[in-house]
Amino acid sequence: MNRPGFVPYQAPRLSLQESLARGRAFYDEMNKRRSVRQFSDDPVPRELIELAIRSASTAPSGAHRQPWKFVAIEDPLLQREIRLAAEKEEYASYEKGRMPEEWIEAVRPLGTNWQKPYLEVVPWLVVVFAESYSLTHEGTKQKNYYVSESVGLACGLFLTALHRMGLATLTHTPSPMGFLSEILQRPRNEKPYILFPVGYPAAACEVPDLQRKSLDAVALFR
Repeated sequence: MNRPGFVPYQAPRLSLQESLARGRAFYDEMNKRRSVRQFSDDPVPRELIELAIRSASTAPSGAHRQPWKFVAIEDPLLQREIRLAAEKEEYASYEKGRMPEEWIEAVRPLGTNWQKPYLEVVPWLVVVFAESYSLTHEGTKQKNYYVSESVGLACGLFLTALHRMGLATLTHTPSPMGFLSEILQRPRNEKPYILFPVGYPAAACEVPDLQRKSLDAVALFR
C-alpha cells in the first residue's frame, strides 16, 4: 500500500484574549442566524455561491472521499419544476395523512405548510446530493464511508458560509426527495440530501420568535 504524502501543518497559536474575542464574535454572529421562508428576488452573484460551496468542501469526510455533489440552479424553469414537484410531495404529507400528526403539531409554531412559493422566488436553489459510492477514472465503483455524517458536516459549513456573506437559506427536506434526482438527472450513486433555497431576506421578512436551548441543556462538562 502506498503511503500518502504529508505536509507540515501548524494551527495558528493565538493568545487567550484573541481566541476568546474571536470565539465570542463568531458566536454572536451565528446566534443571529435564522431559517428564512420569505425571500427577495434580488440577484445573488454566482461567485458567492461558488465560495459557499468551496467552503463547504473543506469539511472533513470519511477517508477523505468528499462524498457530496452541490447542484446550483438559477434556471427559473427548473426552479418552477422543482417547486411543483416539492409541493406535490408536501401536500401528500401535510394534507393526506402521510406525515404523523405529532410532526405536524411540532412544526405548527413555525408556520410551515405544503406551499413553498420561495422555491421560485430565490435567485438560487442548491441541492446537495450524497454519493453512496464514487467512480474511479477506470469506471469502477469505490465505496464511500460515513457518507451521511460527511455530507451533514459539509452542509453545516455551507449554511455558515452563506450567513457570513449576508445571505439567507432554509434546510428544506421534502419527503420523499427522489423527484430531485429525476429533474436534475443525477446518477444512481447520488441521493438527494438537502435542498437549500438561497437569497436575501425579503424586506418585510419575519421569522418565528424562538429561543435556543441554553448551554446547560446541550452540553456536559466532566
